Amino acid sequence: MFGFKRRSLMVALTGVLMAVPALAAFPDKPIKLVVPYPAGGLTDILARTIAHSITQSSGQPVVVDNRSGANGAIGAVAVARAAPDGYTVLVSNTDTHAINPFIYKKLAYDPVKDFEPVSLFATVPFALVVGKANPASADFKSFVAAAKAKPRALTFASWGVGSASHLGMELVSTALGVTLHHVPFSGQAPGIQAVQAGHVDAMMLQPGGADAAARSGTAKVLAVTSDKRLPLLPDAPTLRELGVDVVTGNWFSIHVPKGTKLDVISRINQLVKDALSDPKVQETFRAQSAMPESSTPDQLGSYVLSEQRRWGAIARSVSASLD
Repeated sequence: MFGFKRRSLMVALTGVLMAVPALAAFPDKPIKLVVPYPAGGLTDILARTIAHSITQSSGQPVVVDNRSGANGAIGAVAVARAAPDGYTVLVSNTDTHAINPFIYKKLAYDPVKDFEPVSLFATVPFALVVGKANPASADFKSFVAAAKAKPRALTFASWGVGSASHLGMELVSTALGVTLHHVPFSGQAPGIQAVQAGHVDAMMLQPGGADAAARSGTAKVLAVTSDKRLPLLPDAPTLRELGVDVVTGNWFSIHVPKGTKLDVISRINQLVKDALSDPKVQETFRAQSAMPESSTPDQLGSYVLSEQRRWGAIARSVSASLD
């Protein structure tokens, strides 16, 4: 009798298990990678490189979706409001998660409450560029002397009010004890073009863009904000070499909507980590002076909070704000 009941129970359990569909391994459909900046910029270049590698390793397409505007806020909001299933992912950075909370009076998303951290994937220093025809372009010493001689006479471009480009230059200006006049643009490209044309004196931008501007013969790189010289710009001294104790730059990471399951977050984290070991990804990163750097979700969460404290202080010191 007991044997019969046992067989009946096994048959019943088998039937139940067969009725429940097997959980598909993540990912089992295309992933949308939201880049909150225009196509062609550094964020886009790094994101597409990562996306291609993950497509190859996961077997599922990773489709880049450029949602630019509002210092990255438009793309961030789109992801914050997406389903928390891991299939809509944000390429986050200094602007979206460390600066925007302090420059927007009404930010439509909360970098901490609306997102789950996944992984850091790159850090990129800045390069200080001046127009070649500018009298202050001889070297860094000449630039500082000109800035001290006439406060606010020298101008600098950025890719937007409150952007890392803007606040990065403010950080350096404070360390130098000089005051420059900020001229914001809608992106890095129009900003550096204004510098090359002589309409604006200087700009703090990504090393790849700085190298391209310098090679055109219309701009000169005076310094870099890394802790050591960059292979891409070997002749450009670091600020520390020049007596300015500042090391700064931009960072890039992956965030997903709040409520995404831990196993999905773990899987995306591993896909990102695997991508960073891809020789083709490393080659592209080197060409942009981007340092591949992964992290755990918890490490990224802590890093964002520390970066908010750092950049928030800078934003408040210069009263950077947007409606």
